[in-house]
Amino acid sequence: MSTIASVNDVSLALGGETLFDGLSCQVHQGDHIGLVGPNGSGKSSLFRLLAGSIEPDGGVVKLAPGVHIGFLPQEIASFPNERVLPFVYDSVPGRPELREQLEQHETRLAELEHSSKGHEEELVSVATEVAELHERSAALDARFSEHEAKGILHGLGFTQADHQRPLSELSGGWKMRAVLASLLFQKPGLLLLDEPTNHLDMPSVAWFSKFLSNYDQALLLVSHDREFLNEQVNRVISFEPEGVRTFRGNYERYLTQREEERELLENRAKNLEKEKEHLEQFVRRFRAKASKAAQVQSRVRQLEKMGSVELHRAAREVRFFFPATERGARNPMRVDDLCKSFGEHVVLDRVSLSVERGDRIAIVGPNGAGKTTLLKILAGEIEASGGRVHLPGQSNVRYFAQHHAEALNLDRTVLQEVTYASDGTSVERVRKVLGALLFGDRAIDKRVSVLSGGERARVALAKILVRPGNVLLMDEPTNHLDLQTAEALTDSLATYDGTLLFVSHNRAFIRRLATKLWVVHDGGVESYPGTLDDYLWSCQQRDVAPATDTAIKPVPQKRSRQARKEQRRKEAELRAKQNQGVKPLEKRVGTLEQTIARLEQRIAKHNEELSKPEVYDDSERRDTLLREAREAQAELDRSFAEWTESHEKLEQLRAEIEAAS
Repeated sequence: MSTIASVNDVSLALGGETLFDGLSCQVHQGDHIGLVGPNGSGKSSLFRLLAGSIEPDGGVVKLAPGVHIGFLPQEIASFPNERVLPFVYDSVPGRPELREQLEQHETRLAELEHSSKGHEEELVSVATEVAELHERSAALDARFSEHEAKGILHGLGFTQADHQRPLSELSGGWKMRAVLASLLFQKPGLLLLDEPTNHLDMPSVAWFSKFLSNYDQALLLVSHDREFLNEQVNRVISFEPEGVRTFRGNYERYLTQREEERELLENRAKNLEKEKEHLEQFVRRFRAKASKAAQVQSRVRQLEKMGSVELHRAAREVRFFFPATERGARNPMRVDDLCKSFGEHVVLDRVSLSVERGDRIAIVGPNGAGKTTLLKILAGEIEASGGRVHLPGQSNVRYFAQHHAEALNLDRTVLQEVTYASDGTSVERVRKVLGALLFGDRAIDKRVSVLSGGERARVALAKILVRPGNVLLMDEPTNHLDLQTAEALTDSLATYDGTLLFVSHNRAFIRRLATKLWVVHDGGVESYPGTLDDYLWSCQQRDVAPATDTAIKPVPQKRSRQARKEQRRKEAELRAKQNQGVKPLEKRVGTLEQTIARLEQRIAKHNEELSKPEVYDDSERRDTLLREAREAQAELDRSFAEWTESHEKLEQLRAEIEAAS
């Protein structure tokens, strides 16, 4: 198996702290590697070393010749002002430059063709160059087609209407999706993904997981989503207190191996101590006996040669808990006829909901359905367009925002930022909370602006912990946290005695905490009592697609035998009608795919002909080929557009049939 990247004896210090000292590891073709370890241990820094954005203090980072790196960091400072589809399509290295060269050479060729004689030699040279550029462009189009770019955008939740939207119009999360789409489209030999699911909803995570499972290039992944990590990786690079270690298998297998290794070392240490104790007892007992002098000296030498077993050093663990809260009202929150619109776009339409004390409600649904909007209205961050949110006087609401960094004052120190939010809580209590979140005496004096994404998330958590309130609203709370901290947060929330409402795409997090679901879709919110698995099981029993993908149907009420018979007849008629629509669409999609393949072959063949110098000596033949190639390209663009539209209609119709069956 070929090595595509190697890190050899690398050392790196940032902010006065040593991250690596003698780090060595290799990445092979096809590796899918998970990086695990606490925030600040160096996972993101290893990504930046491999991507070439920082240089090591010592040692060497090597890439195999021709290996292209694709790097998705947790945060991106700026985005180009481009439209979504062109941004993804032109992200392939060399494509924009190749197009520019081709345009320049074709312009020059046209000038030479219309000029007076005397430029024959340059004409042949430029024509040859144009033909070669056409051939390179066709090869690039065959490998990185617009059809594939649209498919990736569709999988990540973009509609056809989004393709020509400027990135500047998109939210930060959708911009990150566009960048992720561009990286997946490029098919880099080494793909570096730092918390890639932070801005995805459940349907997108499901599609993304399937895409990565079939990705045959090398992949390095950091994720707080335990299930997603298990699905993707076949190796784990672990940042342990004793150094960086490598384990075969997925994350669960890593935990098992780590525990087996710990038990083995502890048993060795116990056995060694027993052996030392026996030898020492013999020496003490017979030291004074001359007849045993030889045996005593032999055992003394054995003791001197005995080493020790180095046990795993205990990693610093995040340990925090929520203090007891005020009991509060029986119904700490109620929503009546809530409406919210942004311009003409209706997000929530006459929503009425009630929350009971002690509820743990997971708010689920596709991105854009209104989950975060609902949570912000409940938190008082934005105003509703209509309706009311009722909060009894005993309800003390606290809100953890998805983009928590935007709510932090970057100029304050960690201690100042948390103390400011503590509302009179003692400095000792603030320091204790920060210590539990691994902010030591030096770290609490750091400015928030220099912290990593994970450290900022812990600051935001600290602001909640010092004054949690009895109604807690959390939007994607595990984003930017490492696995250990995310699981520590899950454990602590399981003991929280207040009322919890949260948005999350982390399946393990929802499974552990949720006792009720609010399913947001089509302007409405359906309250579903039970866990995520209960909900998914119920959907399976009713043959309904979960609303994390498409809209959920209401739970059917008991009906008479005649009513059920009539309902089955109507559903059968609907399925028959919809099936009649599927076949023509399937046929049209198949025809278009054949047309696209035929046009791509024709363009490639024309480019091959144009690359021959003798063709350019025949101006009539050359012009004919150029004209036909342009016509074929125009037809190919139209076919791609129609294929995308037909394919989307087909998928929608199939989903409707599945839901109705």
